[in-house]
Amino acid sequence: MTNELRVRVLSELGKIVLGREKEAELLLVSLLAGGHALLEGVPGVSKTLLARSFSRCLGLDFGRVQFTPDMLPLDVVGGFVFNLKDREFEFRKGPVFTNILLADELNRTPPKVQSSLLEAMQEPQVTVDGHTEKLPTPHMVIATQNPFEFRGVYPLPEGQIDRFMVKMTLAYPSRESESAIIKRNMSSMDDSSINAVVTRQELVDALQSVQEVKVSDEIVDYISKIAERTRNDSRIALGASPRAMVHLAQCSRAHAYLDDRNFVIPDDIKSLGAYVLTHRIRVAPDLQLKGETVDPSSIVKGILDEVTPPR
Repeated sequence: MTNELRVRVLSELGKIVLGREKEAELLLVSLLAGGHALLEGVPGVSKTLLARSFSRCLGLDFGRVQFTPDMLPLDVVGGFVFNLKDREFEFRKGPVFTNILLADELNRTPPKVQSSLLEAMQEPQVTVDGHTEKLPTPHMVIATQNPFEFRGVYPLPEGQIDRFMVKMTLAYPSRESESAIIKRNMSSMDDSSINAVVTRQELVDALQSVQEVKVSDEIVDYISKIAERTRNDSRIALGASPRAMVHLAQCSRAHAYLDDRNFVIPDDIKSLGAYVLTHRIRVAPDLQLKGETVDPSSIVKGILDEVTPPR
């Protein structure tokens, strides 16, 4: 059911979300790998629509939080409130208790609120005042941010960014896609017309099957060489973390599964590397001081081309 699952999901999403096939597939890969996704793009490029429609076609519970500067952690994870009827405190769950959480404009909220998601994205669970609650399975955070906002924003710290398995930049659509988008919005179609095309049991089976995809010692060594290369490159001040390389391996298993394979090949690593590693490296500041324009994505792609894959 692997290729069939991908076809069903992408076909259903394509009814409403136009020209975003690659991004939709990466969301599916990230979900099956147990990860989270960061969507970056200017307003109006379908970030929210993509996340909401993605959850609908999988039949998963969806929650959305619009992050603002005046928010508190309890607005996200929940907290203890006093029940006047029972005369005792009870834990009231926040919006994070869902299958897919859209963290809209995550960089608009202060670091204290951003950090409230760290445990949820890593464990997955939430701990408040010593009380721990497990999150539903699967659990995925899809966060958005506008790269051109500079006022009233709080840049995501390295620890937060490193929790995101993949990062995607949503560019403007092609002329053909934009024409189709305009026509669609003049019709009565909206994301409520998206149907669930995957059952819960199918999703559970898929998650289990991904865990059974084999990663050979040669592939593990290949991933380690890529990590080492990012840390020794003179253009990079901060290389990829061990967590980043674990995420790359996990993503590759999901990618192989969707390609009807039970083993990872180097092409899985190469096709996903830029999406998993680019947001985790930092370009050396002396290059910027010299006025050189260095694209982190091009550096990562160059490293992926330079490191010899196993045969």
